[in-house]
Amino acid sequence: MPWRWPPSGALVRQWPRFVVTLVPLLLALLHATATFEVPFLRQLDQILYDTRLRATMPGTLDERIVIVDIDEKSLAELGHWPWGRHHLARITDELFERQGAAVVAFDVVFAEPDASSGLPRLRELAAGELRDQPGFGQRVQQLAPALDYDGLFARSLQGRPAVLGYYFTSDSNGLAVGALPPPAMPVEALQGRPIRFSSWSGYGANIDRLVAAAPMAGFFNPVVDHDGVVRAVPLLAEHRGQFYESLSLAVFRMLMGLPAVEPVFVGSRGHAYQALEAVRLRQGSRTIDIPVADGVTTLVPYRGPGGVDGGSFRYVSASDLRFQRLAPDSLRGKVVLVGTTAPGLKDLRVTPVGEAYAGVETHANLLSGLLDGRMPLRPDYAVGYDVLVLSASGLLLASALPLLSASRAVLLSSAVMAVGVAVNFWLYLGAGLVLPLAAFLVMVLTAFGLNMSYGYFVESRSKRELAQLFGTYVPPELVDEMVKDPDSYTMAAENRELTVLFCDMRGFTRLSEQMEPKALQALLNGLFSRLTGIIRAHRGTIDKYMGDCVMAFWGAPVETPEHARLAVATALAMAHEVERINLEHRLRGLPTIGVGIGLNSGTMCVGDMGSDIRRSYTVIGDEVNLGARLEGLSKLYGVVIVASESTRRLAPDFVWQELDRVRVKGKERAVAIFQPLTPTALAENAQLAEELKSWFAFLMAWRNQNWESCELLLYKLRERHGDKPLYQAYAARVEAARRQAFDPMWDGATRIETK
Repeated sequence: MPWRWPPSGALVRQWPRFVVTLVPLLLALLHATATFEVPFLRQLDQILYDTRLRATMPGTLDERIVIVDIDEKSLAELGHWPWGRHHLARITDELFERQGAAVVAFDVVFAEPDASSGLPRLRELAAGELRDQPGFGQRVQQLAPALDYDGLFARSLQGRPAVLGYYFTSDSNGLAVGALPPPAMPVEALQGRPIRFSSWSGYGANIDRLVAAAPMAGFFNPVVDHDGVVRAVPLLAEHRGQFYESLSLAVFRMLMGLPAVEPVFVGSRGHAYQALEAVRLRQGSRTIDIPVADGVTTLVPYRGPGGVDGGSFRYVSASDLRFQRLAPDSLRGKVVLVGTTAPGLKDLRVTPVGEAYAGVETHANLLSGLLDGRMPLRPDYAVGYDVLVLSASGLLLASALPLLSASRAVLLSSAVMAVGVAVNFWLYLGAGLVLPLAAFLVMVLTAFGLNMSYGYFVESRSKRELAQLFGTYVPPELVDEMVKDPDSYTMAAENRELTVLFCDMRGFTRLSEQMEPKALQALLNGLFSRLTGIIRAHRGTIDKYMGDCVMAFWGAPVETPEHARLAVATALAMAHEVERINLEHRLRGLPTIGVGIGLNSGTMCVGDMGSDIRRSYTVIGDEVNLGARLEGLSKLYGVVIVASESTRRLAPDFVWQELDRVRVKGKERAVAIFQPLTPTALAENAQLAEELKSWFAFLMAWRNQNWESCELLLYKLRERHGDKPLYQAYAARVEAARRQAFDPMWDGATRIETK
């Protein structure tokens, strides 16, 4: 039978499992569309992103970027932070003059004037209590250039590619300290569109003198996720209607020659869409597009585990530059970021690649990604992608899992999960797209788990009940078929076309008189075990054992269109097995046995029948009674198997020898009875065709009451093919019939009065 998908009516019968499998899909879609966000899935997506990021990091040194570290060694040599800005002036001069740095950026804030030299106090004394001291005021005026540390630092920044850092705050009062640099992008560039930016109300920036000396500055605020991990930074941020750039973008623009900053809108989303597709840097005809996500943020493309020994960037101790321990030109053409890894200065952050990660290295990673054009992006259409993947995979699982076995369900779920993960990783590695994965994985696993749980706890209960009901009657193979669709099977009585078999032991009374009870029991058990094995091997259902008789039928509870063929094949196999058993008995000195088998096909009533005390799954009806009587005729005709005309008609593949037409007790209609032979019998026995032809001629003569022809044909049959019990029986019949006058009403049928 060809395999069809889906199996007929299977989805209708399995609708509860279909609905159960859809539950995780619905929850996943609610989460994906933010209708009902599941914190666990959000956290799992972050964990998956972190794992994917760590697995694909380059892990190599970016020689273009160097971090000047205000580390523990520098603090020990130069004192606690903040240092006098004359030290920073010396470090800045060293970086630009002796080392040849391309750009120097500071991941620190200089929000207050530096009074560490004592110059303000000297001026206060000169103008106050020491103003009458001869030469004091003049001397203070002479020392002022050397003691004005802010001035020294400002002069070291003046006219050089230096970028200062600052930070925004969400202070409720909008507290502002220091001076902001000019905005990076004019308000008019947004064309009145309501784009969502990271927005803050206050800031902590640098003093005016330093901002005037180094007008390029960028904020170093990261985006801290719910779990406290820094995965992204805003590329642009809004403060009081103006738009400012991050420290990394400011450094990148400095390297690129200060291109203009422009927004790139998503054209198909309309004027009201609140996100940008990219931030564009334009310098003449040259443009660079930096893709951004919602909030004008970008993910940090971390290169490695971070730190001095992380291997991603070269670290140089700030004190080594202050005291000129580094060979000249060691940093020529490099981008230098000045920051700190000292724990006491509290610029360590939790990132996907480290729990104590220097904030300055976060900017270094982002700058490295900008230089390489390697910027991972969580696109605005990630929701649509998630909904599409969830819907396709969820509907596939909901439709297929209820129809599959456990092993195939595992294979399908694994395949769906593998394809989903592979596509997700392919888009990440090939296009830098960071797309959601957690809802998909959890949905597939939950759909599989719920489906299997429903199958085990709900369906398997009915399957176990079905197996308990039919297990003693039906072969295990059929039970396995039945439990796949238990709703299709019932013990309720119904009429079906079936084939019934009765097999009775011959000479049981004689054996019971000759053998000890235990020996007889062992003989019967051995015989029935082997014959039962044959019945089960041919998909038969055991009805009952009745003393020395076994009864079986085909076609129920599992509908079997070829029930007659299987029953005939079973009868022939049983006859052959009895021959083997007798051979074994002769070798062991045990008595031989004989069997008689009756077969009949027709409409029978099958179901669970009996009393309240004892019930059994059985068949009843006239056709069953006929099968039992045919078994009794096997002895009369000297054959092992007697089958009815209906069985012969339904099993045409076998070779058949007609035995007679009989009228059994209680029936007026004559029934043709046959002996089946194997389908290869004619090929294996060259004389069989001639014997069957002669036998058919004999039956025609018998029914025509041509006794002379009957005698002649029987004589030839017995002479050429052996004096078989069948021929002996008919010889006696012919002898008796010759004494009777010709009967024009006779149809050749034999009346059987015994039951």
